[in-house]
Amino acid sequence: MSILQEYFTLANDIKLPKLGLGTYQLKGGEETFRVVRDALTLGIRHIDSAILYRNEASVGEAIRASGIAREELFITSKLPPHIKTQDGVMRMFEKTLKNLGVDYLDLYIINAPGPFHDLDGDYDAGNVEAYKTLEALYHDERVASIGVSQFKIKDIDNILQHCDIVPHVQQMSFFIGHRQAALVDYCRRHNIQIQAFSPLAKGFLFDNPVVIDIAQKLAVTPAQLALRFIIDEGIAPIPKASRREHLQENTMLDFAIPADDRYRLYQIVDDPRQYDDAI
Repeated sequence: MSILQEYFTLANDIKLPKLGLGTYQLKGGEETFRVVRDALTLGIRHIDSAILYRNEASVGEAIRASGIAREELFITSKLPPHIKTQDGVMRMFEKTLKNLGVDYLDLYIINAPGPFHDLDGDYDAGNVEAYKTLEALYHDERVASIGVSQFKIKDIDNILQHCDIVPHVQQMSFFIGHRQAALVDYCRRHNIQIQAFSPLAKGFLFDNPVVIDIAQKLAVTPAQLALRFIIDEGIAPIPKASRREHLQENTMLDFAIPADDRYRLYQIVDDPRQYDDAI
């Protein structure tokens, strides 16, 4: 079975495609339209967007041009991290729906626990108010699932203590060499599905000798190896690609990583932070 027909099942029984398309840093207009169009043509059905990416309107145009029925798609968007009030959440949500040209989202998440310039600040109360508003959208069936992004354990604890719905999804950085074991274990214990942004670590993995050696042995690319590794961990990657050939390459994951090679990948601890968590 192609990876494009495989799903993870969220705690509320919503099916999340195992592979999605990230749209961070795609330029609004022709580039975003082309990339999303190509992804949909290749069979990718999960599009991850955010109002802060300033390309949601182009994402929506590509979706409409595809002619694909809305129910066949999984569309994610994110609440800007500085928005922490009920009124602010509703304003951003309605704007996102208008940008995308849809009347509901499959997943709506808080983009970060705090503004990107103050990620260590105390926004517990604001996160509770914002998340409770997401819960209301969920109960009103305007979103099919809700979640968070880049939340630390203490941030998710805050949500669990004051809100009713356990986040269905947590987006976080996860890739070979940067596996955040404690946070992953925490999410698994609470049945929170993890999505991995920047799963290729901005490409730095492509120079790792162990990754190169195993990829050559399996006759795959380093990118394919990295994505297969993540999916086998029960995590859904959302890689970005701006070229059609790379989009297609990312969908060709019908291979297995032998146990001994997987062990070698676990031993990689390189984490030069050559990527941006703030997406």
